Amino acid sequence: MNFRRLSQLFLFTIIFFALTACGSDSEADSSSNTTDENKDTITIGQINWPENIAVTNLWKAILEDEGYDVELMLIEMGPQLAALAEGDLDVAPEIWLPVQDKNYYEEYKDEAHFFEEPWYDNGKVGLAVPAHMDDINSIEDLNENKDTFDGKITGFEPGAGTMLTTDDVIQEYDLDYNLVESSEAAMITSVRNAAENQEPIVAPLWKPHFIFSEVDLKFLEDPNKTYGEVEEIFMATREGFNEDFKEVNNWMETFQLNDEQLGELMVYVKENEDNPIEGAEKWVEENQDVINEWME
Repeated sequence: MNFRRLSQLFLFTIIFFALTACGSDSEADSSSNTTDENKDTITIGQINWPENIAVTNLWKAILEDEGYDVELMLIEMGPQLAALAEGDLDVAPEIWLPVQDKNYYEEYKDEAHFFEEPWYDNGKVGLAVPAHMDDINSIEDLNENKDTFDGKITGFEPGAGTMLTTDDVIQEYDLDYNLVESSEAAMITSVRNAAENQEPIVAPLWKPHFIFSEVDLKFLEDPNKTYGEVEEIFMATREGFNEDFKEVNNWMETFQLNDEQLGELMVYVKENEDNPIEGAEKWVEENQDVINEWME
């Protein structure tokens, strides 16, 4: 091999390794950018319930102020926790325990991380009727008043923990009633209209909920405590979330709302139904001292 060909081969080798190195750096940069983008995006499951819309928009407002991208995914409880277990969702913000979402907790407790402390500790769930129905005060009164309610319990989305518990209530009390599925919005409209027009209706409801401040309702006594007593609301995250978003995870673990705070947040969000994030942002602005306590 002559000197000229040797020089060309040597130059070609240098260029080849230079291009390879550039390509590797480019790929590494691209990979790094993709990871950063993924890391900065947090997906939170949302259910079309007033307190859920309020709290998910609250966290969206807080986290976007901190520079994170937040996607709220409208997905019902069963599929939401399945997505959490599969790692396709980061946060499920509303798990009612010890009764309402017990089945989901038992199913997914080994595949997702459920927080040890609740963010709300004064929940109540049960069958409710308009307060004007003086003769109906217990679930045990329902069968003898079946005709009054047309043998119908007006429900909401199937698969919700409270709907599953209501099926248990029907069996436990041997109620000759049908649980009618609809949506939370449709159920609330029916309850509001019935209460305002002094008409009968029975529906599975929960506190906190703004409907109790709009019309006069009462929970029926539950002697067998099938609905439980005080319910607490917990967050859950996918496995590994606490490592990928350590700071955010710490904030969520210290997150707590009392009745007054949650009630005010729900009112602000309801006043901005077309753009609920505005209601949440208003609450954030007025309660920065509360938020700072979560984020210390």
